[in-house]
Amino acid sequence: MKLIIERAALLKSLGHVQSVVERRTTIPILSNVKLECRGGMLSLNATDMDLDFVEQVAVEVVQPGAATASAHTIYDIVRKLPDGCQIEIAYSGEDGQLTLRSGRSKFSLACLPVEDFPVVSGGDLPYAFTLTASELKSLIDRTRFAISTEETRYYLNGIYLHATAAETGPVLRAAATDGHRLARAEITLPEGAAGMPGIIVPRKTVAEIRKLIDETEGEIAVSLSETKIKFAFGDAILTSKLIDGTFPDYERVIPADNDKMLEVDVKVFADAVDRVSAISNEKSRAIKVALEKGTAILSASSPESGSAVEEIEAAYDSGPLEIGFNSRYLLDILGQIEGGTAILAMADAASPTVVRDAGFEGAVYVLMPMRV
Repeated sequence: MKLIIERAALLKSLGHVQSVVERRTTIPILSNVKLECRGGMLSLNATDMDLDFVEQVAVEVVQPGAATASAHTIYDIVRKLPDGCQIEIAYSGEDGQLTLRSGRSKFSLACLPVEDFPVVSGGDLPYAFTLTASELKSLIDRTRFAISTEETRYYLNGIYLHATAAETGPVLRAAATDGHRLARAEITLPEGAAGMPGIIVPRKTVAEIRKLIDETEGEIAVSLSETKIKFAFGDAILTSKLIDGTFPDYERVIPADNDKMLEVDVKVFADAVDRVSAISNEKSRAIKVALEKGTAILSASSPESGSAVEEIEAAYDSGPLEIGFNSRYLLDILGQIEGGTAILAMADAASPTVVRDAGFEGAVYVLMPMRV
């Protein structure tokens, strides 16, 4: 194998594939990236056995072939080479070394046999549809912050994606919860997604997809089965196993009859929450919101730091109410609201609060209150 490639093109692709590779793995081949060149293209492939990433980039192929070498090492070398340089990559198979040359630099890397590299992608994916980059970004950004990091409840360690019926018609809905807050977002159901099974996309997969969306402007082809999902972004294909578990019936925790409505300017409210929370206990991050007609009074206190109070104007017409929240969770939700106004629907100090974006009807957030 022998090829010549421009540094920037190789660095971009290596940046994508090396982030899939785990830093610590007990299986040596999983530390490697598989490089395969033929027909004017170089294919880079990395996997951790749950997630598989393949990207193609145009190169000058001198001799077709394939090799594997340490993903992090190659990425580090290419990153440190001068901008704009040409890189020659060669592998003869005789000495088991992959050679990188650029200008006066030469690197020889140990290789492992190509045949040892696992094949993770493949298999029948019967459901296929396309999403625009902005649609997929909207579903991910509005829900990913609520993904649980608690490994014991593994079925909450991802985004639940499913087709369902809403008042506006069939929708593709994403939901995530960690037991303290819930995020739900939806878009019109794409053609081909009807009848798809409810699936849980793992947290690491969500993070990798989100990185690729920022570099994509066109449509993203999605295909899935009950155990795997594949995202095709032009020259890159990401295939992932799904979380094998049952996502809870989250609709049951969304209250339908909260009648105390608070409307606030998102920026004013979020800034006030952020300031007041500076005093709150590091562990609980608790703040209290006291509501009266036309005002919201935010307060926090802790034995170590003292106390803080801030009053803001708010549209509120119901009876007086005091309710406590984890300020970090509240700020996470407020950070997703793109319109200027947040609508909070409450029942009492012990019941879940529903938060909506006045400018976007496709998202609903639920936040459990705290005792303060």
